[in-house]
Amino acid sequence: MRQALAAILALGMASIAHAAGPSSDDALKAAIASDHRTPAYVQRDAARHPYETLLFFGIRPAMTVVELSPGGGWYTEILAPYLRDRGHYVAAAYGEDSPKEYRRGYTANFKKKLAADPASYGKVHLTVFEPPNNLSYAQPGSADMVLTFRNLHNWLSYGDDNMKRVFQSVYDALKPGGVFGVVEHRLPESMPQDATASSGYMHESYVIKMAESVGFKLAAKSEINANPKDTADHPNGVWALPPTYRNKDKGRARYEAIGESDRMTLKFVKP
Repeated sequence: MRQALAAILALGMASIAHAAGPSSDDALKAAIASDHRTPAYVQRDAARHPYETLLFFGIRPAMTVVELSPGGGWYTEILAPYLRDRGHYVAAAYGEDSPKEYRRGYTANFKKKLAADPASYGKVHLTVFEPPNNLSYAQPGSADMVLTFRNLHNWLSYGDDNMKRVFQSVYDALKPGGVFGVVEHRLPESMPQDATASSGYMHESYVIKMAESVGFKLAAKSEINANPKDTADHPNGVWALPPTYRNKDKGRARYEAIGESDRMTLKFVKP
């Protein structure tokens, strides 16, 4: 009986530890503080909380980490140097032969960024992630962690079935016990979400339900990236807020006072 109770308690403590992740990480602090980072990106640390967010997901320097849709490389500037010596960073971006010109442009600029600083990015492994069709960005069971930051609303435009295919691809890419870390603009549950998330905001409940539908378990939520000032009802959606200011000078002072969007931060685990 005592042995059984001890085993149950140990399992419970392990689950708690897995959800919480490490309590501190000096190597991660150093990567964030590095002078190779773009100054404009550094200015957004106060809104994006990279240290607290990555620590919450449980990142460690020996992991294989896939980032889906790295964009201009905001998190690449942190993840690539952090994982360079002991881990493996996979940047899953648009294909060079994408049918859409703007996507090809994103990838061309991203590759230039990597080539310009081999000391930081020389070991980045670039693969193709281009939903809804090209989801072969990682070998099955190869990743310890898959991360994506404010991208889910883009994928929803392809429909629920294709969104589920993306989540399934993440599940398949992860090792058992692997983590899927999600940050996304959060729509209050009392407000309607259209089928394509045209405002850029999404219901947290939708994201959780989609993840659970492919087998993920919700390990933890965090309010690290919450912003209670954001009402999520702006003309031109989330892009009215900084840093985009799509409405230009109209209402700019109000949007500056709000700051960046309210965001969900969710940690899912593959059993």
